[in-house]
Amino acid sequence: VQLQASGGGLVQAGGSLRLSCQASGTIFSINDMGWYRQAPGKERELVARITHSDSTIYTASVEGRFTISRDNAKKMVLLQMNSLKPDDTAVYYCYADVLSAIWGEYWGKGTQVTVSS
Repeated sequence: VQLQASGGGLVQAGGSLRLSCQASGTIFSINDMGWYRQAPGKERELVARITHSDSTIYTASVEGRFTISRDNAKKMVLLQMNSLKPDDTAVYYCYADVLSAIWGEYWGKGTQVTVSS
């Protein structure tokens, strides 16, 4: 199972980016999918998570600005990020709880998001 993330980049404060992450390989089912981020010198933190039934949670700092969604048929999770702030600068990692041979948690390699002031 592999997760491929894309969509990061450099944007000015107030701008928008959309991250996408697609799972591939032998996959029978996917439960939770989501995004974490890690800024320089900080611990990795959960940004948003979405369940198979589309229940979502967000970290407080992105509530109202970020929207997570998923396309189960395409095995994709998306993160629409609006009103970006310099504090959102980080490497963003997608993850998924996947049933392959067994249940396991899989991670993408990360995509850099840089927000300039």
